[in-house]
Amino acid sequence: MAALVPVPATREPGARGRLRIADRVYARIAARAAGEALAEVRPGRSGPGGPPKVSVTGPASPSAAVTVRVAVDLPFPADLAALARAVRDRVAAQVGALTGTRVAEVVVVVERLVTEGTG
Repeated sequence: MAALVPVPATREPGARGRLRIADRVYARIAARAAGEALAEVRPGRSGPGGPPKVSVTGPASPSAAVTVRVAVDLPFPADLAALARAVRDRVAAQVGALTGTRVAEVVVVVERLVTEGTG
């Protein structure tokens, strides 16, 4: 007959280990969110130029925040401030929601302005 094994006592979350999310995970989430934001603002039109380029300064500790830099190509003519704001808001919301990490800053850099006939 098998003996019963006692269940270990539940430990506090910090004592069980810790989670480290790689910078490339933040970057992929941010790139996808930026693309979705631009597609949402301009329904029915394909995104201008190439895909967003993202770099992330990851948290130094589990409780620290990340800084995300997103380089995008935007259509011209358009309300560039509104497009940049949509990208910034979407990236911050998605990175925070999917990783549980606080986003300190999202820097949106406009790499190129793309007209309808180019890109």
